[in-house]
Amino acid sequence: MIVMDIETSGLDRVKCGIWQIGAYDTISGEEFLEESRVDDEEDIFEGALRVTGKTEEQLRDLNKQTQKKLLERFFKWVSKRKFKNFLCQNPQFDVAFLEIKAKKFELEIPFHFRSFDLHSIAQLRYKDLRGKFLIQEDHSSMGLSNILDFCGMEDSRGVHNALEDSKLTAECFYRLVYGKVLFPEFLKFEIPEYLKK
Repeated sequence: MIVMDIETSGLDRVKCGIWQIGAYDTISGEEFLEESRVDDEEDIFEGALRVTGKTEEQLRDLNKQTQKKLLERFFKWVSKRKFKNFLCQNPQFDVAFLEIKAKKFELEIPFHFRSFDLHSIAQLRYKDLRGKFLIQEDHSSMGLSNILDFCGMEDSRGVHNALEDSKLTAECFYRLVYGKVLFPEFLKFEIPEYLKK
């Protein structure tokens, strides 16, 4: 399966742009991490700059490849994968962004339309173990930080990086579904007893 994350210039899938794609293939162990520039006509929001630690000038850097080129290169990488379903933290955001941009640039999509959602998997394991969903006010609060905590890990991310977030997503998936560690660098975080198989 392909664990994938994107970094964007904001939450609006039509008005904002993709500037980074990170992915990890759980079968081959191969990684993908590349950046592009955000198009002139696309919006950049202050919140996105805070999360990514970038400036508007960095996101619009003309020395970086275009989003179309980034997508072409990523789609070529995806087309070589054995298992073409994505695993994401909230794939309705990441996958929809890719689909909208692929349509904009008239690119053929090489991945399957079904995706695995870490958020839903974590909420179901949480409910199974604790008898309720993790809800704050009127919505789910099972973001990646809370999933990491539930999986016995720490959220030590400063700014967001798509490959780092992909690997954290993959690690949490393995702990939630298989009760085991995926990456040796996370052995320092012991799997909670309630997740061990």
